[in-house]
Amino acid sequence: MKSYHKELWFEIPSRRGFVNITPEVEAALAESGIQEGLLLCNAMHITASVFINDDEAGLHHDYEVWLEKLAPHAPTSRYRHNGYEDNADAHLKRQVMGREVVVAVTNGKLHFGTWEQIFYGEFDGRRRKRVLVKIIGD
Repeated sequence: MKSYHKELWFEIPSRRGFVNITPEVEAALAESGIQEGLLLCNAMHITASVFINDDEAGLHHDYEVWLEKLAPHAPTSRYRHNGYEDNADAHLKRQVMGREVVVAVTNGKLHFGTWEQIFYGEFDGRRRKRVLVKIIGD
């Protein structure tokens, strides 16, 4: 069995954003040479997320609205975590959207369902953060 890893780096200029990282993950899979196995993709920061869903602008807008209703950014004084930073809402949003995804690798390709894509979700941007891609298999 082989193992491969790669780190992807992102710096979202705004507080929040969603980026389709499927092409970067597919490139890492191609670099690995692995044909059959599993791919783990996870955010390496506690205010960012990796998730799978449809790449559709309306859905991304709906996520933004829904997450802001669940954990509004302001007023920041509502959160005990805020003090040094004002990102308590980002921690909560990450918890809802998840830390990682695992995708089967079949015949050297990501084995997705219809419309599935991998996304990086940023909830406290304006600084560099990384995503780990770890692939195991043959």
